[in-house]
Amino acid sequence: MSVGRLGKRRMHFETMLNRSGVNMRLHPQPLESYVTASALTIHGALLPGYETILSSEALALVQALAGRFEAKRQALLVARQARQIMLDNGVLPNFLEETSALRASNWRIASVPADLQDRRVEITGPVERKMIINALNSGACMFMADFEDSNSPTWTNIMDGQINLRDAVNGSITYISSDAKAYRLNEKIATLLVRPRGWHLYEPHLRLDGVPLSGSLVDFGLYLCHNADALQAKGSGPYFYLPKLENHQEAMLWNEVIDFAEDYLGLARGTVKCTVLIETILACFEMDEILFALREHIVGLNCGRWDYIFSYIRAFRNHPDRMLPERSQVTMTSPFLRAYSQLLIKTCHRRGAHAIGGMAAQIPIKHDPVANEAALAKVRADKEREAGDGHDGTWVAHPALVPIARAIFDAHMPGPNQLDRLREDVEVSAAELIAAPSGSITEAGVRNNLSVALQYMASWLAGNGCVPIHNLMEDAATAEISRAQLWQWHKHRAPLDTGIVLERSLLAQWQGEELAQLQSGNALALSPARLGEASEILTGLIFQPEFAAFLTLPASARLYAQAG
Repeated sequence: MSVGRLGKRRMHFETMLNRSGVNMRLHPQPLESYVTASALTIHGALLPGYETILSSEALALVQALAGRFEAKRQALLVARQARQIMLDNGVLPNFLEETSALRASNWRIASVPADLQDRRVEITGPVERKMIINALNSGACMFMADFEDSNSPTWTNIMDGQINLRDAVNGSITYISSDAKAYRLNEKIATLLVRPRGWHLYEPHLRLDGVPLSGSLVDFGLYLCHNADALQAKGSGPYFYLPKLENHQEAMLWNEVIDFAEDYLGLARGTVKCTVLIETILACFEMDEILFALREHIVGLNCGRWDYIFSYIRAFRNHPDRMLPERSQVTMTSPFLRAYSQLLIKTCHRRGAHAIGGMAAQIPIKHDPVANEAALAKVRADKEREAGDGHDGTWVAHPALVPIARAIFDAHMPGPNQLDRLREDVEVSAAELIAAPSGSITEAGVRNNLSVALQYMASWLAGNGCVPIHNLMEDAATAEISRAQLWQWHKHRAPLDTGIVLERSLLAQWQGEELAQLQSGNALALSPARLGEASEILTGLIFQPEFAAFLTLPASARLYAQAG
């Protein structure tokens, strides 16, 4: 940024701060004693480089966002609880009567930037330095850098992630591995998108009047403040993936946040662009409304399939007639998931938005060529279905899958997207979207859920939120499915395919056996103590009377406690 531009930016900050009544005064080191006049405090170690992310301008923006929007965020979280009570009492989801005119009318979102027009292959991963370089160099069109489901939100992961992204944006990012291998960006790299944490998550290391700030606002505000100018100078822009929305009111809050931040930073309206993950069953009924609420900023919707399956379990947790079979049997060809994905395509294309397919979680199985080919066959079939249905792109978790997905979309999609495929043949009812698929529950399926949940949570507590387990790249969403199914199966005394009922004693026995096997020797080299801690959390999640909305909330209490 030029000196003149920087001076103008600072003058704009000062003007906005004066309007908001905030007197921003930062005290000298150490960072733990940084306090603003309105009691913004930072509770975290000042490691080298963190002061550049926690600059006065960035903190001022985050504080302004928190002061303006925290009450509304909290109200929306309370509304989630009220909606769940309605679901528990049998009030099933349906399309909104009060917005029927909006769904019937003709309108389109704002224009989509050139570097977001072709999204045929997107790769995702945490904001770890080596991962960022490899993902940007992977040959994918897009890279979603993730502060959410694939990131364990330790203070160092969050702060280092912001440093890594800033360095990636300005092109200076490098990494030297322990074996002295050097990593740096290629000349041609993927377009960068960033996923902040969901509305329900918080950042305890930043507090306003003693209250932890929203993780969403922290991740969004810091990244936008530090990178908007550099991204625009490169012909790109600040692009985001917005997770876990449950209704259009939550989308409206994001729209207000984005508008405010653009005004605050002196950015033109529509500079910030976003893609919304439709990864909750309730949001699926409000896709038109979500697009409309964010119409100046949104460019597409994504089928967040794993969180969507979890949200189905969470929404219908007290409905024994809507229990899902074990995870391996719930695929995108299941009628309720196929209905959801096709409705998403139709809705997006009618409004000029991109429809992005779901994640292929498979990773190469180098030691077993036969198993590897079987896994890749599943990936090909999944991507053939998505491209054939009219999706404009898809997600993969590993660079080795990029050329496979690209070849399939190249064959089906000669242009940059398939927005001209309106899918007017698709008609989806509310009943189809919530119809439970048939299937079974086996001992192997129960044990797999236990093993995945134990390994993932132990890794997450150790600071790693993206974990290869059983030849799949697991993140918080798949761990959520695992523990949620265990809770629901136990609560409703689900019968296994053998006729045995999943009683507490049996489930506890199998959990103990899986824990012992992992502690005696596991591929992830997790400590027995860490696995034991994960087992304690899992026991609470499975056997407590009330369903925990997100495993990351009770787990975060331990994560932050161990950090001191």
